[in-house]
Amino acid sequence: MIKVGIVGGTGYTGVELLRLLAGHPSARVTAVTSRKEAGMKVADLFPSLRGRIDLAFSTPDEARLQDCDVVFFATPNGIAMNEARELLAAGVRVVDLAADYRIQDVAEWEKWYGMSHGSPDLVAEAVYGLPEINREAIRGARLVANPGCYPTAVQLGFLPLIEAGAVELSSLIADCKSGVSGAGRKAEVGALLAEAGDSFKAYGVAGHRHLPEIRQGLGRAAAQPVGLTFVPHLTPMIRGIHATLYARLTADVDVQALFERRYEGEAFVDVLPAGSHPETRSVRGANVCRIAAHRPQGGDTVVVLSVIDNLVKGAAGQAVQNMNLMFGLPEQAGLGIVPLLP
Repeated sequence: MIKVGIVGGTGYTGVELLRLLAGHPSARVTAVTSRKEAGMKVADLFPSLRGRIDLAFSTPDEARLQDCDVVFFATPNGIAMNEARELLAAGVRVVDLAADYRIQDVAEWEKWYGMSHGSPDLVAEAVYGLPEINREAIRGARLVANPGCYPTAVQLGFLPLIEAGAVELSSLIADCKSGVSGAGRKAEVGALLAEAGDSFKAYGVAGHRHLPEIRQGLGRAAAQPVGLTFVPHLTPMIRGIHATLYARLTADVDVQALFERRYEGEAFVDVLPAGSHPETRSVRGANVCRIAAHRPQGGDTVVVLSVIDNLVKGAAGQAVQNMNLMFGLPEQAGLGIVPLLP
């Protein structure tokens, strides 16, 4: 049984990790940290976990994280980079759900995240945890950088086209919408019901922190830099990301067949039949990305629709998927969850 520690167990990704791991056949949560809620029963803060998680929150110092086999950091940016080294030295594997190890260019990371990196030497070792492109590297990794939610939806949507050399790389467009849980579990005026409800807005048009991460991933697939316009939007829903992606074709390809071939055998990417329009509710609570590819009027523009649950395939579910790979478990272990409807 894999002993699991979670640093930062009171946020949305933390409680989602707890939900998924509570039903995992080969993993057991042995420590959950929170400085603010130390001593409180996890199930008292999250009643949905009553009878499933019989632990209290502890401070990081008290948690004996070095006794764990793997530790998930479900913390704000800037925490894992200062705490991962000690755990790695103790033989603990680490999965960081924040952005500390996602961007390989440390100077670029520091520019976008506004702080000095605490362990730049570990950045080169960190494996980017998108299993659909890095599965074998993840299996042998000590340190995994779990992808962001927008980057997961966008990269999975664009990858088949880029890998096939079928689109113009200088003018990719990602028009993305997210539920308010993507902002995290914190008091913030913009996420209040009276502020976000019955409204819809773009944000970060001049530049969003996920932009360099997406460009890095797509550039690796293309073996050259790509030009990407990325515009995120906030929608009045709790969970979900809908990415509408645009690219100009440079080859006359069967787009549907291309996507079906690329993701054949992938447990967590579902290519829908031609003409489909995936909905965010079709992935709610599940670790799956549903994709539909369109070529409107048979022209040279391809439109890809990619939907995920930002807290599952966009965060905690993908982290568990990575853990499964790191420990030689079936990739679907603990993740056979049917999406919630309605």
